[in-house]
Amino acid sequence: MLDLGRTFLQSVDRSANTTALVDGSVRLTWGEWARAIGGVQRGLAALGLRHGDHVLSVLQNRYEAATLHWACQFSGLVMTPLNWRAKPEEVDYVLRDSEARLLVFEAASEESLESSVLGKTVTRMAVGTVRSEANRFDDLLKERRDPTPLARAEDLSLMLYTSGTTGAPKGVPRRQRTERVAALAHVAQNRYAYGERTLGVMPLYHTMGVRSLLTMALVDGRFVCMPRFDAATALRAIESERVSHLYLVPTLYHDLLAHPEFKRTDTHSVRKLGFAGAPMHDALLLRLQQAFQPELFVNHYGSSEIYTFSINQNAVGKPGSAGRAGINTRLRVIKLDAKSPEDVAAPLEEGQIVADLLSDEAFEGYHKRPEANARSLRDGWYFTGDTGYLDAEGDLFVTGRVDDMIISGGENISPVDIESVLSLHPSVDEVAVAGLKDERWGQRVVAFVKTHDAVGADALDAHCRASDLVNFKRPREYVFVREIPKSPVGKVLRRKLVAGEFEAARPPLPQVPPA
Repeated sequence: MLDLGRTFLQSVDRSANTTALVDGSVRLTWGEWARAIGGVQRGLAALGLRHGDHVLSVLQNRYEAATLHWACQFSGLVMTPLNWRAKPEEVDYVLRDSEARLLVFEAASEESLESSVLGKTVTRMAVGTVRSEANRFDDLLKERRDPTPLARAEDLSLMLYTSGTTGAPKGVPRRQRTERVAALAHVAQNRYAYGERTLGVMPLYHTMGVRSLLTMALVDGRFVCMPRFDAATALRAIESERVSHLYLVPTLYHDLLAHPEFKRTDTHSVRKLGFAGAPMHDALLLRLQQAFQPELFVNHYGSSEIYTFSINQNAVGKPGSAGRAGINTRLRVIKLDAKSPEDVAAPLEEGQIVADLLSDEAFEGYHKRPEANARSLRDGWYFTGDTGYLDAEGDLFVTGRVDDMIISGGENISPVDIESVLSLHPSVDEVAVAGLKDERWGQRVVAFVKTHDAVGADALDAHCRASDLVNFKRPREYVFVREIPKSPVGKVLRRKLVAGEFEAARPPLPQVPPA
């Protein structure tokens, strides 16, 4: 199997003079980008980095970050990206855990790194203008030369870190062959054509961002960098670069549609939409379908551990469905309390989703975390921690996390079902549902609502009563908030809602508690 460096050279061979990378005023063809990568590769070697060493990057989605990623693939170095908003203690943790030998940063992440204890003990390299003393990435870019593929398909490509919402983040090492197979599957499942153009806004410390970067090298495409998301900038890039495919989390789609410039922007070049990272509520699905009228609308369900779990290539045709297993994957839904992957749930019975570890896209276990492996890897299957069910046609519906399941009055209640109903109310902008402690019910169902029009709890409760939502799932309380707390990649942080870590909005109308 080809390694990732030789995969990149395929595009150079086919399309050397075609634009490959755009970042503001920076425009590089495949041939030009290859020589920039070669210069960085030589510079990394000059710093003493050797095959298998980890490179920790704390960068936004700029062309230097994309170039560094590819230079590591050519050299056999392990790209280890971290959120540029990371706190000093997070930087210290990842440096200690990965034993990274090089730390690459920029002005946006400099303050945290200056407060990091271990950040001062490793070789540092700065991108752009910083105050700190460090090697300069720009110096590596000055010496252009052809890159040399030194890695093999079995070598580690990168190590992503999970979000760490339940304890310390876990390193997810992935080999070059699994990354390449995952990229090939992404091309097929999203029906990419040669010359596809994508908006490179999903962070390169997240599997969605990495997938967008790698797939462009398979189809001689164009990766349009966005260092950090801004709806107006994204819309201008879509129009000027004739972006053909968007692969975003629901939050970013919401922000694009909500921006005043959207209706004045020519988005006709966008023919394919994809989303992942979080469920998309019915109302947003319909709005996107009307706004873009895409030829393909993909709901992609996966993780860092096994990139693709399932694919629904007609997200609007069956709203809420994550479809069926991807081309490299086997899936099952097992009973919620099951310890064995053989204890399969019945159709329509909600349970835990598990995936076969023999998938060509699967990792082989967490980095130095045997307790996590024991919890999540059992009998050749990966226990995702996600809940869901298979409908009568065999399509998967993801309902949430095992930890997010609300148990009220002895009933198991998934937040997603309720959120989908409330999202269809014309006055609701965003909604998240969580279970709060209750002496009588154990947990009570609470809806946290961001509105764009005046509406009260009584109207929202009437909307739920008029839907097909069963009575015990109806929210018992409505809390109006200014914003729904989310992670950097758009996942709702229910734990913050439960803990009261949000800013309440003034109720738009007098509230009448539902009976």
